[in-house]
Amino acid sequence: ELEETGTEALPRRTPAPAWVPTAKGEEGDFCLRSSDCAAGLCCARHFWSKICKPVLREGQVCTRHRRKGAHGLEIFQRCQCAEGLACRPQRELGPADTARLHICQRH
Repeated sequence: ELEETGTEALPRRTPAPAWVPTAKGEEGDFCLRSSDCAAGLCCARHFWSKICKPVLREGQVCTRHRRKGAHGLEIFQRCQCAEGLACRPQRELGPADTARLHICQRH
C-alpha cells in the first residue's frame, strides 16, 4: 500500500543570474567591459552607465588624454581608434579651435 503525502517531488532548479549575456552586445547594449561587446565595438561610459559603442575609424574625432586617469572624468566616453590608427592632432592649419581637435590617423 502507498502512503499519500499530498506533495509531488519537483526537480531542483537553480535560478539564473539577473544579467547573463547570451551573445556579444550590439551598439547601444549595456556592458561591463569591452569583451561584452561584438567585434568593432568597445564598452564606454554613456552618462552613468556603460554601453557598446563603435571603435573609431580614420578621420573621426578622438579623445587624447594628457594626464593618466583623465579618462574616468568623461560622462560621454569615446572608444579608442581602430587598429593601425593613432589619435593625433588634426593636420590642417585652421582656426584655433580646430587645431586642438584630435582625429584618428594612420601611423
